[in-house]
Amino acid sequence: MKELRPVQVILLGFLITIFAGSILLALPIATQSGQATPYIDALFTATTSVCVTGLIVETTMTHWSIFGQAVIILLVQIGGLGVITITTGMFFMLRKRITLGNRMLIQESMGLNTMTGLVPLVKKILIGTGIIEGIGAVLYATQYVPEFGIGYGVWAAIFNSISAFCNAGMDIVRDDSLRSYVTNPVMNFTTMGLIILGGLGFVVWKDLWQGFKKIVKDKVPVKRMIQQWRFQTKIVLSITSFLILFGTILIFLFEYHNPATMESLSLPQKIQASLFQAVTTRTAGFETVAQAALTDASSLVSMFLMIIGGSPTGTAGGVKTVTFAILVFCVLSVAKQEESITLFKRRVPQNLLAKALAIIVINLIVLMTSVLLLLVFDHGTFMDSCYECVSALATVGLTKGLTPNLTIAGKVIIIITMYLGRVGPISMAIGFSQKNKKKMVMYPEQDLIL
Repeated sequence: MKELRPVQVILLGFLITIFAGSILLALPIATQSGQATPYIDALFTATTSVCVTGLIVETTMTHWSIFGQAVIILLVQIGGLGVITITTGMFFMLRKRITLGNRMLIQESMGLNTMTGLVPLVKKILIGTGIIEGIGAVLYATQYVPEFGIGYGVWAAIFNSISAFCNAGMDIVRDDSLRSYVTNPVMNFTTMGLIILGGLGFVVWKDLWQGFKKIVKDKVPVKRMIQQWRFQTKIVLSITSFLILFGTILIFLFEYHNPATMESLSLPQKIQASLFQAVTTRTAGFETVAQAALTDASSLVSMFLMIIGGSPTGTAGGVKTVTFAILVFCVLSVAKQEESITLFKRRVPQNLLAKALAIIVINLIVLMTSVLLLLVFDHGTFMDSCYECVSALATVGLTKGLTPNLTIAGKVIIIITMYLGRVGPISMAIGFSQKNKKKMVMYPEQDLIL
């Protein structure tokens, strides 16, 4: 049997996890009614959980039993951290040696370009995840325990903390996501904090933590600490901050007088709701205002933010902030007639530009195909179908109400789109392509008119 490449192992790992989860969710014990869920709905739920998307065909709070909810949140945790990271964590617990093959899988799953320090990094990721999700659960519990009692309140706090950190957007307290808490600062800022931390990426975490220790222990000035950040960290934090601010301002302006969303809110509450919408579109899927009621302008801004998504090595989806940054600065360099792309006084290698372009083009092809198929086989409007497919591909989980009404064909289309969005269409292309040998011939360049 031909040995599988690391990328193929990752693709297969996600598939196996999805199908195992779908079987468990199809059991009668997984529902509150005790009746088996149709397999297509169980498969859809398992896919949206592992792909940390959050689009649901059955309300998580009312349809699934505690067993079903436990299966869902376990799949979310596996999907958020990655099958390989979770498996490596199990090796740690069993005190098994991490082989070179395991290290190659970790490197591939995180998209890193080095195998140095991978095992300590995974340990720190698992510990850091536990700490952050634990803090999130405590903050949620201050709201949920008085509201639902200590038993269900604690369970809901743990569930929602994992869901928010993994950018899944599923909850078990309401059938309208977090709309009941649109004016609640504890719920809003806890959720936004978890979403942002999960979406920044574990490499950025490491930089921020080391910088914090230098400020506290070594009394290093903040300015010097920022100068010592990695190139990656500077790009991620800059683009993330810009997109959140950009999204907040535009959504605030477009929804200010919308009676179906924010008109009745006070000015501070409108700012809070606009900020939440800008953050949640970074592939989280929680909502404090009805997505179906958004103006077309806000919907367009939301889709733009969804497509970009979070940052590399994090729990978020999308084409990623670094990809977006490379393309933007490529355009600027062409406008300035510069021969190379520069960010923060550093030159970006040409091969990264080629990869960024490939990621964008392949994602756009998948997106247009899924929208076209959904329009053919389902009965949603153009805007609703676009919103649904962007949300599925970017693993966001926001919908204008189309998900619960999808036909079987529509569910299959969204299932495939969510899977491609989680593993990455470019990873799928690499996984099924033949590995070519290095070409020994260098052909001459030929200029073209663009």
